[in-house]
Amino acid sequence: MKEKSGKIIGLGLESSCDETSASVVVDGRKILSNRIYSQVELHCEYSGVVPEIASRAHLEKINTLIEMALDESRLKFSDLDYVAATNRPGLTGSLLIALQSAKAISFAMDIPLIGVNHLEAHLYAPFLEGNEPAYPFIGLLISGGNTALYRVNGPGEMVLIGKTVDDAVGEAFDKVSKYIGLGYPGGPLVESLARESALKKVFFPKIMTDPDDTRFSYSGLKTAVINHIKQNPDQNKADIVYSFQERALELLVRRLFTASRKSGINRMVVAGGVAANGRLRELIESERKNNEEVLIPSPLMCTDNAAMIAGISYQYYIRKIFDSYAIDVSAKP
Repeated sequence: MKEKSGKIIGLGLESSCDETSASVVVDGRKILSNRIYSQVELHCEYSGVVPEIASRAHLEKINTLIEMALDESRLKFSDLDYVAATNRPGLTGSLLIALQSAKAISFAMDIPLIGVNHLEAHLYAPFLEGNEPAYPFIGLLISGGNTALYRVNGPGEMVLIGKTVDDAVGEAFDKVSKYIGLGYPGGPLVESLARESALKKVFFPKIMTDPDDTRFSYSGLKTAVINHIKQNPDQNKADIVYSFQERALELLVRRLFTASRKSGINRMVVAGGVAANGRLRELIESERKNNEEVLIPSPLMCTDNAAMIAGISYQYYIRKIFDSYAIDVSAKP
């Protein structure tokens, strides 16, 4: 293992779903490069991610992105202190691309290999944008595949508070968008159409109103939207998606602040693709009290990216928590 002094330089690789990314981060905080290739156009006609198409695209792009990230950082492989890759959760075939690439780099350069929980990495994203890492905090992870609430006590110390019992919130946005005929991905399209609502009335009921329940559920709301459209085919679609979005986001905000206030932890992190939603940010800010801090990454950092992989891995590097080449991928966290 090579020894270096001064700044710690890490290369992160991400290929868990439909973004391929390579990033160089210094000391777990400063991003030198963060190259991302999005596969959205490849999956649009299917209204969702096709695993075989995704893994093939990762394989085609990963080496080029690594070279671009190093060139942009003006660094060579020999300058790296560690290499990290997402190994869970995600699409198995896709995860293998980044992890096997990281293994090869680790072996060739004799530097530590670190496998990363994609969900933990998302919750680290705000600490790459000027916020000081500090634990514990309440973390809300919201995306197309995940809706979960955690108490994060430290690196690798995530305690699940509650998760969805059916659809993830991002999946519900995608399904409503598809049913209305907006397209894929649904989140930005639904948000944009909801802004056009003149009525701005919430006519769908609140979800899971029991204050002691920590779970999330979106299947019922999605079904309610579909049934409402069938019964009211001539109603303005903007008014319908406005009501849907308000109810979908209200549950997230309610669960977040309830968990924070019950635990006495007034620092919160909201991350994942749905965290880019502008209306969600408005609702959070309107609910937040002066003594409460809510960190949300910029929209770019809400997407899957390798900077968050390299960033959280620094916390493992300084604690000398490394992985062997026997590490494998997993569809589960």
